[in-house]
Amino acid sequence: MGIYEELGIRKVINCLGPYTKVGGSLMPEEVVKTMHEAAKSFVSIDELLEKSGEKIAEITGAPAAFITSGAAAGLAVSAAACMAGSDPMKAKQLPDTSGMKDEITIHRCHRIHYDQAVRLTGARFVEIGFSDWSDADDLKQYINSETAAILYVAKFESLNCSIPLDKVIKVAHYVKIPVIVDAADELPPASNLHKFINMGADLVIFSGGKGLRGPQGSGLILGDKDLIKACSVNANPNYGIGRSMKVDKEEIAGLTKAIELYVKKDFESEMQFWERQQEYIMDKLSGVSHIKCTTHKPVSPGAPGSFYLPAVYIDLDKEGLFLTKSEIIQKLWEENPRIAVDELPTGIVIRLMMMESGQEKKVVEKLLEIFK
Repeated sequence: MGIYEELGIRKVINCLGPYTKVGGSLMPEEVVKTMHEAAKSFVSIDELLEKSGEKIAEITGAPAAFITSGAAAGLAVSAAACMAGSDPMKAKQLPDTSGMKDEITIHRCHRIHYDQAVRLTGARFVEIGFSDWSDADDLKQYINSETAAILYVAKFESLNCSIPLDKVIKVAHYVKIPVIVDAADELPPASNLHKFINMGADLVIFSGGKGLRGPQGSGLILGDKDLIKACSVNANPNYGIGRSMKVDKEEIAGLTKAIELYVKKDFESEMQFWERQQEYIMDKLSGVSHIKCTTHKPVSPGAPGSFYLPAVYIDLDKEGLFLTKSEIIQKLWEENPRIAVDELPTGIVIRLMMMESGQEKKVVEKLLEIFK
């Protein structure tokens, strides 16, 4: 009997994507073995973070790298680094920002619930633009002597309210203000590991437990050497905002290995695998009444990169089915194993990024039962 059975917990077929609430992603066996090996010895965490950062920087081509306990921790540590720098006394002072620059400029339309991690540091957000537009002049107007950094959420760049990232970087660097890019869910494609750095972003944050398929509780910051050094001063194992965001030796070793594997991955083969699953689901559901399946559905601009990967979108004729999308989602969740799908305004979506081989058959079987 496995640990989940012992606890009386049902496993989940993940048709959501790399969502934290269902465990993010599954780690390759090589990553698990690396973590198991790391667990057998004591080590200097400072040294491990330094050396793992050097290796990841070499792999990704970034100037420097630092591992955190998730992307949200990366936001907090990055903000702290831009305010307190590498001064240990200032790091310990946060969230009291007295004597420091403490304003973080952000598009109003880039505000998300994850930005609470930034506010934990004592930083104050200064919003620019409106819900439907912004321009570079608007950005310039809100940069002042108290501006510590500009935070840019990469997945929202396609929104009409977003100033293009390259223009933001140009304005920021003209007045010597660092730009932090939240790219938590922007993998794949692997090219994003260096895309934002090449554009000139000063700090770029990725989740370690999503596309990278590292430990769920890990995150990655890539960027400028001095700012990465400041991140380390404000983070575990030092005493400051990041002390409560501890990342352990097993996760550090595991994420380092995951990144090493990720850049060698055959993404074309993986895409073909998802497309075969997609084709199977489309074929089996094609004759079902009162539903319409499509393989591409325009989603809200700014959806993370993983949302553009192969998926099956199911529009529901709820009057013909006599079922609401909420009822269908609940019925799937009550199965054993549970089946987790996401909702759309007019139905549900099955995302294939985190589904294992053969699980598409179980999902189709249960959907056919429900639709009958």
